[in-house]
Amino acid sequence: MSAAAVSPGLRLWGAYVRWSARQPVLASLVPFVPVLVLWAAVVQSGIFPRVFLPGPIEVVEKFGTLMANGILPAYLEDSVVRLAAGTAVGLAIGIPLGLLVGLSDRAYRVLWPVLLFFQAIGDIAWLPILLIWFGFGLTTMIFVIVYTVLFPVVLNTVLGVRSVPLELHRAALSLGASRARVLWEVVLPGALPNIMTGLRNGLGFLMFDARRAGSVVEILLGMVVLGVLWYVVDSWVLAPIERATGQRWGLVTR
Repeated sequence: MSAAAVSPGLRLWGAYVRWSARQPVLASLVPFVPVLVLWAAVVQSGIFPRVFLPGPIEVVEKFGTLMANGILPAYLEDSVVRLAAGTAVGLAIGIPLGLLVGLSDRAYRVLWPVLLFFQAIGDIAWLPILLIWFGFGLTTMIFVIVYTVLFPVVLNTVLGVRSVPLELHRAALSLGASRARVLWEVVLPGALPNIMTGLRNGLGFLMFDARRAGSVVEILLGMVVLGVLWYVVDSWVLAPIERATGQRWGLVTR
């Protein structure tokens, strides 16, 4: 291939890279354009009846209808409140438990097999017995959220704690730091990238495990809304914390 044929493509790619650096929010939407085009093309081809696979326009129209009726804002408020409550409980249990298992060899030997056992049991397996115990209510939903968030956070916290070099522990202790200060200023910051990864995995699985809706259009709309919500949480909250902690410890560069 000649240089003349390659040059326009390289110039176009360079222009796109510069534009994406100036407009990161708009650039993040570009990868979804082919997905929307393919989605619309499949719908127009008639391979699937529209009742089973509505098009992007139908989903946008349903979005406007549910927003105007106040149904979607109420659904989002309800879901976000339950998600925040369940996540807070999961973190409150998961991080201390992960620190205990990661720092104590005795706790690791006793609890690690149990954690792996229950982590392998999906939250969906608990639903029948939870419905018998508590019915389909707030308690059941909170339990599912806590269960889904807890184990990725615990396991990744343990891995993060055990990945902190022992030399850093010894160095801090030799400089007169108390064990509590070593935990707060050495162990916890060193394990934070793994904790963020565990939280990201737990929330990602949970947010894409969308609840049932009354029609295919509403199901697709729920998937789109949850996907956007998760992208915002991951990109604007979790990823910056993980990146900042990694930069402090030299795991990544600016």
